[in-house]
Amino acid sequence: MILKSVIFVDLKVVMKKLDALKAFSKYGEQGRYVYALSDLKKIFHEDGKASLRAGIKRLIEDNLLVRASNGVFVYSLHISKPSEVLEQIAKTLRRGEYNYVSLESALSEYGVISQVPVDRLTIMTTGRSAEYKTPFGTIEFTHTKRQITDILDDSIDVDRPLRLARVSTALRDLRRVGRNLHLLDQEVLNKNR
Repeated sequence: MILKSVIFVDLKVVMKKLDALKAFSKYGEQGRYVYALSDLKKIFHEDGKASLRAGIKRLIEDNLLVRASNGVFVYSLHISKPSEVLEQIAKTLRRGEYNYVSLESALSEYGVISQVPVDRLTIMTTGRSAEYKTPFGTIEFTHTKRQITDILDDSIDVDRPLRLARVSTALRDLRRVGRNLHLLDQEVLNKNR
């Protein structure tokens, strides 16, 4: 009798894992691989917190999910563009806010600063300022009071999760938040104006 219940429980766990893999594959085909806790609750139709936590814990132990931050998870088998993982995590952390890559990260992409931030993403957000250390790198959010229309006008859509600040915008943001300007390459900066 006890053996039958153990087999039934194990079979139930396996079935839930298969359901999870199917769901993650479906969303992965659409380019989605970063999930908030609320997303996982909807995907798996879990009502009880304990049941959802136990399922997430098993998926993490099986290396299918990676906890990126408190309440944000990455499905490790379907990362479509590894270079965009931090941006996807940032977008999930600040849902409902306007966010764009700026400061050192943007200026580095334009070649305006001499050092490239490794495993660090600097973002301006209409949400609160914060720093998140994830297994994929550090995300630094800096609050901006700029109007949404200004944010849209001063950044560009570059076919990735977050918009990218224009050179002038990233430079303005750098000055506004009081960051060090000594890394700026004036020659490159003058070409980009």
